Amino acid sequence: MLSEMGEETEQAKADLIAFVLDSDWNFSFQIALMPAVIIGIVLVLMIVVVRRMAHRRMSDFEIDSAEMGFGDAKFTFKPNDTDRQIAYSIWVELSTRKVGLPIDPDDDVISEIYDSWYSFFSVTRELIKDIPVSKVRGDSTSKIVDLSVEVLNEGLRPHLTKWQARFRHWYEHQSEDLADIDPQALQKKFPLYDDLMEDLLAVNVRLIAYRKKMNELVRG
Repeated sequence: MLSEMGEETEQAKADLIAFVLDSDWNFSFQIALMPAVIIGIVLVLMIVVVRRMAHRRMSDFEIDSAEMGFGDAKFTFKPNDTDRQIAYSIWVELSTRKVGLPIDPDDDVISEIYDSWYSFFSVTRELIKDIPVSKVRGDSTSKIVDLSVEVLNEGLRPHLTKWQARFRHWYEHQSEDLADIDPQALQKKFPLYDDLMEDLLAVNVRLIAYRKKMNELVRG
């Protein structure tokens, strides 16, 4: 019985694969049609699976800048590794400086917040400048760059332009005369403190939303 099964197996192999030597002594290797079709189907299925996996990795990502208070644009794109690297760099800056973290009016010092904002502005600007032009031309990368520029120009710049020089000038003079008062108490004596702090906290909320969106992009 076993010998018969072995003979059938060998015969099946012979039917699937054949080495042919014709009358002119030309040697050829032949594969039966059905196995070739099966192999072709398997290859097609593998290609489909790989493409689907790639599509999942590059799923749509949406950024609504209106939700963050930076303009009214809504971006939908498929992020690539370059986009995630940019988002990660921005997220690190936002998470390690007093930029994308909640501001505490009672404990945080305004001048130190401005120092942090200015550093973030400079670092982000350099980060954008260092992105290769070939990458910026890509649809997804250009949208992240546009949003980042919008954050700088419409998020940070207006507040810094309106308040930073005015507050620093007042604070420097007051700190000389009232050296025995701690910075948190002194800054509250600024004549327009309530207006400044209201605007400061509004920008802070937008930057926190921006940081969270960059984090979603990195982890997506």
